[in-house]
Amino acid sequence: MCGEWRLLKYVEEAEFGPDAGVNTVLIISSLETKLEALQEPCKWMSNECALGLLSEAKLCSTRIGPYAYIGLLKPELSSKWTVAPALPSQEYPPGITLVPMKSRTLQPFRTTNLVVVLATNAAGGSTCSDCAASGDALLIDPGCCSQVHGKLADLVNSLPKKLLVLVTHHHHDHVDGLSVVQRCNPDAVLLTHKNTMSRIGKGNWSIGYTTVDGGENICIGDQQLQVIFAPGHTDGHMGVLHVNTNALIVGDHCVGQGSATLDNRAGGNMKDYFQTTYKFLDMSPHVLIPMHGRINLWPKHMLCGYLRHRRAREASILQSIENGAQTLFDIVSKTYADVGRKLWIPASYNVRLHVDHLNSEHKLPKDFSLQMFSGSCDEFVSSL
Repeated sequence: MCGEWRLLKYVEEAEFGPDAGVNTVLIISSLETKLEALQEPCKWMSNECALGLLSEAKLCSTRIGPYAYIGLLKPELSSKWTVAPALPSQEYPPGITLVPMKSRTLQPFRTTNLVVVLATNAAGGSTCSDCAASGDALLIDPGCCSQVHGKLADLVNSLPKKLLVLVTHHHHDHVDGLSVVQRCNPDAVLLTHKNTMSRIGKGNWSIGYTTVDGGENICIGDQQLQVIFAPGHTDGHMGVLHVNTNALIVGDHCVGQGSATLDNRAGGNMKDYFQTTYKFLDMSPHVLIPMHGRINLWPKHMLCGYLRHRRAREASILQSIENGAQTLFDIVSKTYADVGRKLWIPASYNVRLHVDHLNSEHKLPKDFSLQMFSGSCDEFVSSL
């Protein structure tokens, strides 16, 4: 049935983490016997058709995975820009490049995904008329640590000068490289929520910025993106929908492995987190792009899993309270008994927000003292 097999390509995965990279060998062959039909969900299609499905994605349409794109389709596209070999990266879907860069992030991850979006049309220039901002390139979350600022500078210097920069939120591992971008390209335009900007120090970005609240369109040549207000992780957290490919860049709302930690010190809110998750589900994206870890090709499965996890965690917190837990340490030690203590501090942030959410829904027992619980939060670290 198949002719001679030959090596097509060897692909080394960039350092998305938290586990070791998955390197891939792509092998190709030709069919010597024609197959009249394939059982669902398989079907034959030309490269041209597959590229069309990737670059002009429609809701519920056939999806083309990264192996087909990297192995067969990407070589057919000419690109004016490539990432330097010193920065391993992954382009998928077309027009979106992920560059995982070392950052001051929380374990188990070591890197933050810098997202680079460039026009795929040769002529460049915006093709939409209702843009809040337009440019020839877009960077999302330049959050690498100082050890790799030189590599970030090389990347920024290789990009077109009409540059937009968007940060999903203010945490160090998402903004630590802003000063490098500003130094290399003083004309770059920063886009972010006002709550995020209020927490970004002038040492990171000292010039003006453009406020986004959600719903704004961004045009990068023929690439169209929409800003999505996505509170929960923080009160200024944003996502970005890449309209052409229906790919959703989710910031820290989701991570490539495990569950997300919400920041109770910066407006993190469990009710908002649930609502944002439902919003993302309603959008039916083809792929989720987190800022830590690998992309996710099954968005609804991942988002529903997050909802189940958070509901189950909240139920276990309520059960521990009903069984007599009164302090933050009591609740964390019982709810996270199977988790190493080094993770109890970030876990405590979520516990505090779950308690707030339970209180807002009037589910806490009447004998549970919120005053005692709040007082115990300041003593939590010393109790470990």
